[in-house]
Amino acid sequence: MSPDRASIAAYLTILSGSAGRLVISLVYFLIVANTLTLGEFGIFATASATGVILSRLLAFGFVSPVYRVATVKPRLLGAYLAGFAGLGLASLPLILLAGWVAYALLFAGKVALLPFALIILAEVLGWRLVELVAIINNGMRRFREAALLVIIGSALRTLAALLFYVQGQTTLTVWAFAYLGATLLSALLAFLVFMPKVRLAFVPALYPRRMADALSAGAADILFYLQAELDKLLMLAFAGDRVAGLYAIAMRVIDLTAMPVRSFNQMLVQKIMQERGLRGGAGRQVLVELSIAAVSIAGLVAIILLLTLFPRALGNNVALASYLFMPMLLVPAFRNLVEYQAELLYARERTGSRVLLLCAVAALKAALISWVMTQHGADGSWPLWLNGVFGALYLLSTAFTYRLLGKAR
Repeated sequence: MSPDRASIAAYLTILSGSAGRLVISLVYFLIVANTLTLGEFGIFATASATGVILSRLLAFGFVSPVYRVATVKPRLLGAYLAGFAGLGLASLPLILLAGWVAYALLFAGKVALLPFALIILAEVLGWRLVELVAIINNGMRRFREAALLVIIGSALRTLAALLFYVQGQTTLTVWAFAYLGATLLSALLAFLVFMPKVRLAFVPALYPRRMADALSAGAADILFYLQAELDKLLMLAFAGDRVAGLYAIAMRVIDLTAMPVRSFNQMLVQKIMQERGLRGGAGRQVLVELSIAAVSIAGLVAIILLLTLFPRALGNNVALASYLFMPMLLVPAFRNLVEYQAELLYARERTGSRVLLLCAVAALKAALISWVMTQHGADGSWPLWLNGVFGALYLLSTAFTYRLLGKAR
């Protein structure tokens, strides 16, 4: 990406939204993480992760064609949104079935069905629709509107967390209702205030030729979030809800460090889609990856320094999980770099290859984390071993991505 004034301004606009969301999300996370018990927070985090994965089934991945049209042919947006609505309704039975299977395999006996269902519903019909409107705005280069929408959505969840904290009944079921209400209100505001004015027109002839892109991008999206959230589910399965809660807190803190990287990824994807290529040689790619790694590690180091000086600054439960941060110091860099490389493949429309990569990453992650928790779960050294796990995932992703992109030049 050339550092022209327009690109810098657009990036800073997106980053301002990420920064605002970062601050608000941090407050939200601290309230929820320190109000629920560690076990309940572990259940909430894994149920929410499951909901994020299932939300990618909505409309069978047709979000991808909607984004591409918003980026390059916004005049067709109304027709594609009508297709998204029809496919969204058709996908709901599949989501319901997948949710029931996930509950039966992972959550039955650990949490009642009602709070689990509420959390899944919040992710699928709440936050995913907020993301859709934000994606459309970003595609149309309405970065300010997209940033404001994300901030408002995060603020509403934070307000729900505050109300949950002060009302006195701090059970997981009560929080699930509050969480659902906040996300549905966010989705309503997104469509009423932030959706660009378009005229819906159902045009069946448009959709069949876009379904291959939708299905492959949707599959890649599901696999991306599956491999991203798989570790939380495995922690719940291997170590129980309390360790899963500690790990979820650690990974949530690590995830907060990724927001500047994701803003960059978003700009890069648009640039590649518009220019139909990736400029710069190997030297520039190395510089970009080193920068992503440095920013990722610096964010976690800042949090470690804060907790060293003020151990209870982020609450009691975060303090209990803080022993994980230093042993996992390299995890943010490897994790964010895998995400960056997956975005490169998406931008070059190599969605089939992206699916293969994410399948390989998910399979390797499942195998390595299962081995680590089986061999080192009892002696407490497993956080240190996770650097090797995520490092191996990065090496796999790097070899696959750049070999493929090298052939495409």
